[in-house]
Amino acid sequence: MKSKQSGITLIGFLLIIVVVGFFAYMAMKLLPSYSEYMGVTKAMNQIATEGTNGKSLDEIRRNLMFKLGFQYVDDSTIKPSNITIKRDAGGASQLQVVYDKQIPFMYNIDFLLHFSKSVQLQGNVGQ
Repeated sequence: MKSKQSGITLIGFLLIIVVVGFFAYMAMKLLPSYSEYMGVTKAMNQIATEGTNGKSLDEIRRNLMFKLGFQYVDDSTIKPSNITIKRDAGGASQLQVVYDKQIPFMYNIDFLLHFSKSVQLQGNVGQ
């Protein structure tokens, strides 16, 4: 009475657990940064829809930093120098936020994430 057995061995199961655990740990380290980026995007879209008639760059920066606080964006993540206004030849203005975030992973391995987002501003931006 020979029967054929099929399935996974204990060593194979442990190997699968190690691989899945590694990727789960990586996701746990990276997901908060992407969640924070979604908050930055939401705050930038709020600024764009409110309009910027006559506001200076400093006023827009202050307003954006205030809104980032409600989105749980860490103050050390985005500095005021990361927030710029770019004007094209047609006179339209874009609010641009560019920043890098370094996340320690394990031992001497870090993740360096580069985020860049631009939104079209409504209204005239003052100097």
